[in-house]
Amino acid sequence: MAIGLAVGGEPGSRLSHKLAMPVSGDTVLRMVHSAPLPDFAAPTVVGIDDWAWRRGQRYGTIICDLERNCVLDLLPDRNADSVARWLKSWPGIKIVARDRAGLYADGARCGAPNAVQVADRWHLLNSLGDALRHAVGRHRHNLAAAVQIMAAAKRPITGASAAPGLAQLRADRRAARRERWDEICRLRAQGCPTSGIGKQLGVDRRTVQRWLAAGGEPEHSRPHRPSHLLAPFEACLEARWASGSRVGQQLWRELRQQGYTGSRVTIARWAANRREREAPEGAAQPPPTWKAPTRRRCAWYLSQNLDQIDAEAKLFLGHLFAQAPELATAAELAKRFVSLLGGGDIAELDEWIAQAANSELKSFANGIARDVDAVRAAITTSWTTSPVEGQISRIKAIKRQMYGRASYPLLRRRVLLAA
Repeated sequence: MAIGLAVGGEPGSRLSHKLAMPVSGDTVLRMVHSAPLPDFAAPTVVGIDDWAWRRGQRYGTIICDLERNCVLDLLPDRNADSVARWLKSWPGIKIVARDRAGLYADGARCGAPNAVQVADRWHLLNSLGDALRHAVGRHRHNLAAAVQIMAAAKRPITGASAAPGLAQLRADRRAARRERWDEICRLRAQGCPTSGIGKQLGVDRRTVQRWLAAGGEPEHSRPHRPSHLLAPFEACLEARWASGSRVGQQLWRELRQQGYTGSRVTIARWAANRREREAPEGAAQPPPTWKAPTRRRCAWYLSQNLDQIDAEAKLFLGHLFAQAPELATAAELAKRFVSLLGGGDIAELDEWIAQAANSELKSFANGIARDVDAVRAAITTSWTTSPVEGQISRIKAIKRQMYGRASYPLLRRRVLLAA
């Protein structure tokens, strides 16, 4: 049975033959299924989180004993009723640490009404980061203005290095995103739900939710990486370049006839870089422009103390706050909340919620207000769902070992018996 718990059915059978104790894979699994489940001591502090059967589609629930650091049970679904039934079977539970999902809060209220609920601090900080990112997105025009000021301080922009065709392509895509955003706003104003908007526009419901939360269409900024598709054709490109063919569109057409399957944009970028290399020797080369931070990076800047970021980022934040004072307020509130979670004065939480409710963090503050008792417990206690995350990683390893084909009873037994 130990072999089956460690490696599974067929791998266990192969291992048993190597150990001169040959058994079939089915026999190994029968031994695992027939083994009695462990008798756990009555828990008093449990952690609850979800685990993915199939990410984004189907989830189960894992419940761990945080005092003994072991898995108590795996539930096949993620709903409040299942959690409540399980908690009722252990009436001695005093503390329930959980993520911020409302269904787990409801399940804990019904199944263990006298237990103290503790919101996980990592999930709180993650939600704060999302709120800051959405706030930056709502001020994307102010962000662009701050970036332009930083770029102008580096050097005056004297012409684009990208090919005109590439610039036009980017402009067309940006215009298409703008049209889609206008259509989302129109349908939303008519009362259409996000799922209905997604069906009408042919996009995922979560994309619609993300755009609405951000207050506008996204501005894409992808890093440029060398194309492995272009490598076999570089000699041909150099020869055509030397012969005087300098138009990226024409070069792309010629390579297509030779079997190149990459995009026209890649060739346009290659041609632009080739022109830069042919600049006369001794000519003054403009220094690189300032690279604009992503929204996620901006959100991280807003949550950090100034002594934790470099001088250039501080200068950028100064320009950004001058363009959007609301973000300066949001940054100050974010730092105060992080300080509270680190063991601050719990009496300040209500004041923080009242101030944040009138800021760019309004939605986040409303969520904290709805779950304020669990957030208070997160500030005053040391319990967290971090050990549960470690057990979820173990579940992932077991699932991959069985190629994602394990039934719920087998997966549950391998997790519980191995614990």
